[in-house]
Amino acid sequence: MANSGLSQYDAILFLSFGGPEKRDDVIPFLENVLRGKPVPRERLLEVAEHYYHFGGISPINEQCRQLIIVLRQELDAHDIRLPIYWGNRNWTPYLNDTLIQMKRDGVRRVLTYVTSGFSCYSGCRQYRENIAAALEQPEAAGMQIDKLRVFYNHADFIAVLAEQVGSALEKFPGEVRDAVHVAFTAHSIPLSMSTTSDYEKQLREACRLVAERLEIPESRWKLVYQSRSGRPQDPWLEPDILDHLREAKASGINQVLISPIGFLSDHMEVLYDLDDEARRFCDEHAIQMVRASTPGNHPQFVRMIRKLIQERMHGAKRECLGEFPANHDVCPLDCCPAPISGRPAAGRPPAAIPST
Repeated sequence: MANSGLSQYDAILFLSFGGPEKRDDVIPFLENVLRGKPVPRERLLEVAEHYYHFGGISPINEQCRQLIIVLRQELDAHDIRLPIYWGNRNWTPYLNDTLIQMKRDGVRRVLTYVTSGFSCYSGCRQYRENIAAALEQPEAAGMQIDKLRVFYNHADFIAVLAEQVGSALEKFPGEVRDAVHVAFTAHSIPLSMSTTSDYEKQLREACRLVAERLEIPESRWKLVYQSRSGRPQDPWLEPDILDHLREAKASGINQVLISPIGFLSDHMEVLYDLDDEARRFCDEHAIQMVRASTPGNHPQFVRMIRKLIQERMHGAKRECLGEFPANHDVCPLDCCPAPISGRPAAGRPPAAIPST
């Protein structure tokens, strides 16, 4: 996907993961997600039970609909009149169908917002591959599609996260607030994926920026992971949130704030792994737990998406905070390659695994 610089676009593509919206959708959806991946069938069925626990409905599609509505309002308020289309990787509305409709509507140049703020194969490159594959359809050929940059260190993103963690801290009694431990969580990924991307680096930087803004010392926060899948013998990023909570309790920590920093909305992983499993663990072990909100359709987060669009359309200022510059607009050809099952990618050392 080439960089269009200051040239005009015809439309915005909102690209997301997708999720089931009724019980009968769950297994076909998970089969789409896991196609070609070495995940045992029993693990698929185990994850299906997470969805059944909520009636077979993932909130992610409705959250996308709501975000598109408020983004439309934000763009209109700033005279950005491009139509917004929506496509998913794994469920309706499918990306392939959306691109065909866009082509029929006369769209040729597209700017894409992907619902992922951090770089790794599944969060960035795989979406670009999905777009490339969809453009091979004769009915969609000829369109140019550019992806907005990842935004893990964007000033507005960090401000929203800090506001949400700060609001969660206020729910603890004043006399213990300065002792609350903050566990920032993100989706675990295989080491063979993490060692060929900046995923860990970006997550740690986002955590650091949020903690710094709230004056939370490094001794009181930790980046941990959740929602791992795959074969047990394949190494993934650790520690898992439940293992971390167990260790925290053993060390005398009785108040924990969980911030799902790697998630943009309260979809299934947040609801099941944190609001259900982690909360149940905390209740059973006398840990006071508060979970911070995700950005969702927070006005400042919506404003950030509009600013990212203006960067590409009009050359607006590229906002970022911290130790690293704003991420590149156009990903290098070898960026975030697909993971190699069962081992780290060749030529790269394995990432350090935090102790549990």
